[in-house]
Amino acid sequence: MDDYRLIADRVATDIADGRLRPGQQLPTQRAFARSRGIAASTAGRVYRELARRGLTVGEVGRGTFVRAGRGADGARIALAEPAAGPLDLELNYPVVPGQAELLAGGLAPLLRTDALGDALRPIGAAGTGAARRALAGLLSTGSWEVDAADLLFAGNGRQAIAGALSALVPPGQRLGVEALTYPVVKAVAERLGIRLVPLAMDEDGLVPDAVAAAHRAAPLRAVYLQPRLQNPLGTSMPHERAAGLVEELRRLGLPVVEDAVWSFLRPDLTPLAALAPERTVLVDSLSKRLAPGLTSGFAAVPAALRERVAGALRSGGWTPSGFALEAAVRWIGDGSLAAVEAAKRADAAARQLLAREALTGQRLRADPCSYYLWWELPGAWRAEAFVAAAARAGISVTPATAFAVDPRRSPSAVRVALASPPLPVLARALETLARIATEGEGGR
Repeated sequence: MDDYRLIADRVATDIADGRLRPGQQLPTQRAFARSRGIAASTAGRVYRELARRGLTVGEVGRGTFVRAGRGADGARIALAEPAAGPLDLELNYPVVPGQAELLAGGLAPLLRTDALGDALRPIGAAGTGAARRALAGLLSTGSWEVDAADLLFAGNGRQAIAGALSALVPPGQRLGVEALTYPVVKAVAERLGIRLVPLAMDEDGLVPDAVAAAHRAAPLRAVYLQPRLQNPLGTSMPHERAAGLVEELRRLGLPVVEDAVWSFLRPDLTPLAALAPERTVLVDSLSKRLAPGLTSGFAAVPAALRERVAGALRSGGWTPSGFALEAAVRWIGDGSLAAVEAAKRADAAARQLLAREALTGQRLRADPCSYYLWWELPGAWRAEAFVAAAARAGISVTPATAFAVDPRRSPSAVRVALASPPLPVLARALETLARIATEGEGGR
């Protein structure tokens, strides 16, 4: 009998080649099993694999639909690779005008034979002294000065997250995460054999009592969260909530992985690591700060955890590129990175204003400095039906199921990414989505 992954590959090819179109409903699992001559349980695994790859969306009792199309190879980790085809309001890769010209100057000295030779040598998780000093300065805030010795490096932010989780949570053990969390963390946890435990959230973010309750039910080994510009909600944890959460984590003796990938858009907010540096692994990367092709990841790791995280990065093959690190050092030193960050903060704010105007009257959640927003859909709409309707209009958005740790508790909502299209194109797309929301049948 065919392995379920091979069957999923064939369906993925049908989607990539256009034989299955965005918004098209797939057969029921029972009908799919009959048509393929496979067991119903195998059909269920195929459908789960397609959803894991980000190719389909579905909800119990309503059916399974093809998402906005993308190639089979490019969709194996939801939200991890660029989509092709429809107007992409799923992924956020902000690039501001003049960015390439600004960064080109910093690369010129690196292309000298002697400098290039050094940059092309392999390096380990500890990076270089220059990289540790430069990135420590980048991460430091008014209330928290990062020790350069605490810096470790990975090939990208996802690898840095994987290294931290692998070091802190053994296979089969429990990791507490926000009930709506970054989809790549779900994929990383599955590969590492880590059991995710959804933790309740409110308008201020993760609820400290929820951490305590989950730990009492069965011990957690760590907590992963995004306290600043949380993905997908785009909101940030107030200082009082962050302080209460830190107090609870200390009482329970739990380490925490703080994902700070979007924090450069809110430099005024204090990182969780500043409140609990002894137990916080802060993970960041250059992909959002600069560009997706610059895939250096880095982590500020307390001394007690440093060797464990470094060992996980080495054993996973997740060590960094020397060239990317050296380029980052130069861009930090000459002010190019700071200029790009400032431009992106202005760009994100402008896009949020545009979105608020286009979606007036809709139930939205977002930080005014965020590159994405959370849209609680009106009326009888279900997320998967709205995503399918948007795909038929040539627009891809992300359903709540991609972020929900417990799919049975997935709200009727979508995340809309604002970073990628030009502003006039974004405005037209948002107006189209607003029209679908107010004039459509809501999937009834």
